Amino acid sequence: MSRVGNKPIPVPGGVKVTLADHGVHVSGPKGQLTWSWPVEISVELDEGGTQVLVKRPGDEPRVRALHGLTRALIANMIQGASTGFERRLEVHGVGYNCKLQGRQLLLNLGYMGLAEGRPAQFVLDVPEGLEVEVTSATNPGRLMVRGADKQQVGQFAAEIRKLRPPEPYQGKGVRYEGEQIRRKQGKAFASGG
Repeated sequence: MSRVGNKPIPVPGGVKVTLADHGVHVSGPKGQLTWSWPVEISVELDEGGTQVLVKRPGDEPRVRALHGLTRALIANMIQGASTGFERRLEVHGVGYNCKLQGRQLLLNLGYMGLAEGRPAQFVLDVPEGLEVEVTSATNPGRLMVRGADKQQVGQFAAEIRKLRPPEPYQGKGVRYEGEQIRRKQGKAFASGG
């Protein structure tokens, strides 16, 4: 028996869940999400519409894996529609900063220009359904990615981090808030004698 898949998913007030044709539609104060669950799994709402129940027909390994996955994804949709998700990032480095211009995020990450084949400034369009807030443009720059879709929030935060991952010698780069960077000691030059 799946411990995750068997747990009923509570539906908080202000969130509406609709099930139709192997698809779930969740709408709430933070947004609307739609997803189609696998045909091997059945999803039901209880009589009052206060809980979502995920069930499986058998015990084959694939069906057991889909059972827990389906329950987790629907629970994330309900949480995203009611409270939303957020990822906080920090930009560390001398001259590194971040700005927001309309729906574009501007990042200066220490590259000097096209000599290295990289732009001097990265310009990222904020995807639809996401909000980006720059809480501090100074060093370290702090920004927050918010949205209803957990996967979309995590994906965009990972794309920002990938532009300049933190390096182990001075710790410069883009990192998640609270992320521990394994620091390395630089080269020690022996004094000749």
